[in-house]
Amino acid sequence: MISWLQRKRLVSQGLACDKQRRTTHHVEWRTFLETHPSIRAVICFGYIGLAFFFGTLFSESVYPPLILLAGIFLLSSLLLLKLDLEEIWKSNSRVLLLLGSITLNLLISKVFVLLSMDYHHSLPLTEIVFWIPTAFAPLLITVLLGTRAGLYTVVVSSLIDSLLVSQGFSIGGFPRLIIGLIAGFTAVLFSRNVRRRGDLIKAGIAIGLASLFPAVAFGLISGSLANVLIEQAILGIGVGVFTAVVINSILPIVESVFNINTDLSWIELADLNHPLLRQLTLEAPGTYHHSLVVANLAEAAAVSIGANGTLCRVMAYFHDIGKLTKPEYFAENAATGENPHDGLSPTMSSLIIISHVKEGVDLAVKHRLKRPIIDAIREHHGNSKVYYFYRRALQMAADAKAGSEIMNLREEDVPDVPEANFHYPGPIPQSKETGLLMLADAIEGASRSLEKPTPQRIEDLVEELVAQRIADHQLDDSGLSLKELRKASETFIFTLKTMLHSRISYPKHESHLSSSGSIQSARRMSAEREEARPAVAAVPGVPANGRS
Repeated sequence: MISWLQRKRLVSQGLACDKQRRTTHHVEWRTFLETHPSIRAVICFGYIGLAFFFGTLFSESVYPPLILLAGIFLLSSLLLLKLDLEEIWKSNSRVLLLLGSITLNLLISKVFVLLSMDYHHSLPLTEIVFWIPTAFAPLLITVLLGTRAGLYTVVVSSLIDSLLVSQGFSIGGFPRLIIGLIAGFTAVLFSRNVRRRGDLIKAGIAIGLASLFPAVAFGLISGSLANVLIEQAILGIGVGVFTAVVINSILPIVESVFNINTDLSWIELADLNHPLLRQLTLEAPGTYHHSLVVANLAEAAAVSIGANGTLCRVMAYFHDIGKLTKPEYFAENAATGENPHDGLSPTMSSLIIISHVKEGVDLAVKHRLKRPIIDAIREHHGNSKVYYFYRRALQMAADAKAGSEIMNLREEDVPDVPEANFHYPGPIPQSKETGLLMLADAIEGASRSLEKPTPQRIEDLVEELVAQRIADHQLDDSGLSLKELRKASETFIFTLKTMLHSRISYPKHESHLSSSGSIQSARRMSAEREEARPAVAAVPGVPANGRS
């Protein structure tokens, strides 16, 4: 409160700016809930307790050996989670999502078994397995947390379901286990690369078809009637599709609650009709075009090394939105005429250039953009230096010192150039995607200065810029290996060569030529194109001009 009053007083005196940028900040209690081991222990014990409660709910008899076996398996599954999925284990929210989904899957199976047995008193459990939704948790977790987490969910949920809900292999546990594994693996296979909402429906249909065949096989083994098999098979396919529809509906809510971003989210954000991007096209068209080219470069490089290309594209779209505050001070938006930096000191020019990072974060927070995009805005320049204005400041300082010697002034009267004033605030890139975005941004900007973009010049430019970022330690925390950087550089070079390829200049069409003259001109143009076409290397059976 006191600081707010002091600021208001300074603003009223004209000694401070009334504008305050929005920024992101970490809340201590959220960090505690997300990382503290005691919270994780509570989640794990709750998972074990609820699994036993839901598994044995309304059971007529409980087999102690199966309960003991289930307990051992539950503890082993937690150990496997810690060893094999360490990145999920360190996040309490993701542990809660993963174990909660398995528990919810167990509860759904139990409810379906109880309702089915109550509705069909004469049907054995081996015939009820057709319509129990076994792929709910695997489908949800694969979309949200990836393939490895999805496979873990398949194995754990299927075994726990067969041990607790079906009470062992003697009364239907084995069919439940087989159908659960097949349906779960199918869910993982068809949902690992979901990019549209319709892909989830296709996955649901595949789950229903995959679980149909083993269910029918077990029905034939148990001697079920044909009409019962047909009825149950249709219900099984319907349940698979219904499972996908439910997950499609709750997915945005789960993403928001657990702060998880899927490819579906990024594809929605890649819509160029976003208000910030529309504003960019009107007020800073040069920056908008620059962002589109950077998006193409970053996405291609990300795909080549197995990173998230869609995320890189969305990051590139928004990484320079901070230039909307003063677009005319950036070269790509500068119109022909007076340079606005000519009347400014190098320090002031550098301050304006650097401020586009903080202004971008302010706009991103205002428009509620997702955290990875805000991180990309903050990190795409790292803590690098604004070289142009820094060199300009050094030159002016050197000229001032030379002038002071002529004027017999003291050397202390010439101010030094503080290097810190010309550095971006950082931090350096913290992920592969932001590291690739930094390289793509630098390469695209530098490629504009190539007067004759020959293949060799493009290769030299890319390799020099990548080596420079490595030498400046800008990529130390990005997780990019030297092998990945080499592969990304090759992709940058190929993409730039495609974008900056030269074209053959054709003579202008002259309307006053006669028809015979036009024919002669066309023949000359054809001959010139044949001469401009690169010759094919001498290969046995192939003429030098490349024609058969």
